[in-house]
Amino acid sequence: MRFAVVGAGAIGGYLGARLAIAGEVVTFIARNKNLAAINAGGFRLILEDGSEQHARAVRAVQDMGDAGPQDVVLLTLKAHQVGDVLPGLRELFGPDTMVVTMINGIPWWYFHKLAGPYEGRSLGTVDPDGLIAASIEPGRVIGSVVYPAAELVEPGVVKVIEGNRITLGEPDGGRSSRIEALSRAMIRAGFKSPVSKDIRGEIWIKLWGNLSFNPISALTHATLQDICRYPRSRELAANMMREAQTIAGKLGVEFKISLDQRIAGAQAVGAHKTSMLQDVEHGRALELEALVGSVIELGLITETPTPTIDAIYAATSLLARTLGEARGRLLIQPLG
Repeated sequence: MRFAVVGAGAIGGYLGARLAIAGEVVTFIARNKNLAAINAGGFRLILEDGSEQHARAVRAVQDMGDAGPQDVVLLTLKAHQVGDVLPGLRELFGPDTMVVTMINGIPWWYFHKLAGPYEGRSLGTVDPDGLIAASIEPGRVIGSVVYPAAELVEPGVVKVIEGNRITLGEPDGGRSSRIEALSRAMIRAGFKSPVSKDIRGEIWIKLWGNLSFNPISALTHATLQDICRYPRSRELAANMMREAQTIAGKLGVEFKISLDQRIAGAQAVGAHKTSMLQDVEHGRALELEALVGSVIELGLITETPTPTIDAIYAATSLLARTLGEARGRLLIQPLG
């Protein structure tokens, strides 16, 4: 299969390299140093045990038109970056091209083929002008939940921290021939890629932690372990999660694990900095709307109060604005 990876960062590099090593035809959409590094030497993976894999048979292009139509487009960007790639994205589309959304948070297509009173609604927080929905036909979309953690340590080199599970799902919950073929390709590449009948439920399980731990860590500079161990922050996260669970329930989602199990899972990760905290430390834009703002919007749609989420969202939004205006970053460093 022909794969285009739009977003050649940590997760995109991990996916594209493993797929190429397994024999798929992979093209990275990249820029600057990453573009040059991939074309010069391929993509290199440093695995959890310290061993390395090298995907030499890959190419990278900046202009999507140079890649041409693909069988699969993997969107491995952050949610707020999708709008930036829309002008050229359709150059990658053929009649049957799948677009796999490997993005944290509530996706813009959430209400597509969602049976019930909310079917067909849009989400202004993640697609404010409707441009994403207008540029990517909903019939192309394959949902996914990405669990691995990885780091782009230098251009063309990704270090895998842990994990290889990537769940896939059709928006209508079906088991189509196309998603079966995609799952088989991912499995050949070494990933655990089951096809879920309830991809939205899987999205909520991951989001349950992201919507709480990410902004709390951004505000406090605490790791997952510290947030879960400190009673006050643990309860703060739990209150946010309870509000979100009520919203999800009104949307027909049943959580397969308990709130305490979800918090325990986060604590077990250890002294890990969330992606939002890493963005604060590096002065990057925060993935706030897809992870938190979208949940508030869903609360309004379902008439569910979200006072705790609202408060944390307000504080984190101000932090993001302050950092953006100053073009700065925040990093705790030892004295002396």
